[in-house]
Amino acid sequence: MKRLVSLVISVVLGCVALPLFAVAGMTGGGGSDPACRDQAAPTDLDGRPLVTGQWDTEQLANTATIIEVGHARDVPQWGWVIAVATAIQESRLRNLPHLGEGNDHDSIGLFQQRPSQGWGTAQQLADPAYQAGKFFDALLDVDGWQAMTLTQAAQAVQNSARPYAYAQHTTDAIRLVSQVGTSLGLSTMAVVACVNVSPVGWTQPVHGPVVSGYGIRGGRMHAGTDLAAPRHTLIHAAASGTVVRVRCNAIDRDTGQDWGCHLDGNPDRTAGCGWYIDLGHPGGVMTRYCHLQTEPWVRLGDPVIAGQPIGTVGSTGHSSGPHLHYEVHLDGDATNPQPWMADHGAPLGIFN
Repeated sequence: MKRLVSLVISVVLGCVALPLFAVAGMTGGGGSDPACRDQAAPTDLDGRPLVTGQWDTEQLANTATIIEVGHARDVPQWGWVIAVATAIQESRLRNLPHLGEGNDHDSIGLFQQRPSQGWGTAQQLADPAYQAGKFFDALLDVDGWQAMTLTQAAQAVQNSARPYAYAQHTTDAIRLVSQVGTSLGLSTMAVVACVNVSPVGWTQPVHGPVVSGYGIRGGRMHAGTDLAAPRHTLIHAAASGTVVRVRCNAIDRDTGQDWGCHLDGNPDRTAGCGWYIDLGHPGGVMTRYCHLQTEPWVRLGDPVIAGQPIGTVGSTGHSSGPHLHYEVHLDGDATNPQPWMADHGAPLGIFN
């Protein structure tokens, strides 16, 4: 184990160009689904795998331990992503120590597991491999976990007071698992949970009913399609591309002042898209994703792949309730997203 972890650290920190295993998004379904298509994970201009954030040797070693334990127990790779995202949220991938007997903060290690709640003794929980094993044991006991969102699966194990915090680490977890997993020699595998990506590379940004289409609404142009979905539903990149804008745009019409994106908008008072993302795609195509719940999980200039989670559904900006406002632009001009997406094998809406 230690020799393999040392190899992982030297490969990852040395920025060696590595082939990455396929990742096709993260919301459920099985890897055996023929609609789940392999895609190369994004790389920077030098061909190096991208991992967002700054990860040191301890964090990379702990990631490698999680992956190795998951692999040894035949846990599907979606489980590895769930475990790594959980550990990022709970400990920033650090093996945090026990604070002493009688301390009500007796949480230990990568997953902040507590001896007082039956996860093991303090001595056992000092070992990251033991911690990972206990996490995977609990995950595998959850019925239907492979079809769950990352939030649902992580929360089923952790019972956190902040259940929606896990999903913000989805992209980092995917990239860490991709890079570290490859350096461990696991490059031929694929993450099993995926969205359906069409043969020409497009997918639904949100699987939900169309509640408002493209066209004139109340004398004003509605330049996109609204898809209803519960708050915190994952939003996926509709196609591979590059992040060209990340912005909060929410204005109080009464005062002209910034309304902010830390709270829901008001359809009678608030103008703007709220938190939104623009993705640039080949051929002069741009897609826009509006009203996100929180600051998006991608940054300006980031490459993304079709199906990659980029944020969650919310109601910021000019919005009357949680939904995704989705636009498609061709050479700078908005076009009707519904026929465009249908023509590209990813019709919007819910179909039986």
